Amino acid sequence: MTDIKTRLQYSAAVAAVILLGLVSRRIPVIPPCVGDALWAVVVFFCWRIVLVKKHPRTAAAAALVTSFAVEFSQLIRWDWLVRVRATTIGHLLLGQGFVWSDLAAYAVGIGAALLCVTAVGRSK
Repeated sequence: MTDIKTRLQYSAAVAAVILLGLVSRRIPVIPPCVGDALWAVVVFFCWRIVLVKKHPRTAAAAALVTSFAVEFSQLIRWDWLVRVRATTIGHLLLGQGFVWSDLAAYAVGIGAALLCVTAVGRSK
């Protein structure tokens, strides 16, 4: 498969998972950790777009570092950053308020995505 085709497939997956994540926040019976895990899956797929020639584990590691960095950045209270997080897009991308359990949700989401990508790769 060409790099362009692979990138397009991951881009479509990003759009689909974003939609699932937004829907998950609207359904009260779905726990917030599901949306957190889906957010991390999007981060993983974005890294796969960039690192298409690398092993999926590389993207998983990058996604884990990125998602953990974003979560720990929520401990920073710079005025301009608080204002960015107060916007809808800022809240969706950067979150609002550090929560330890989010780190576990990110790891589960990235791990599940890595397993799926690896399994699909082996079946080809």
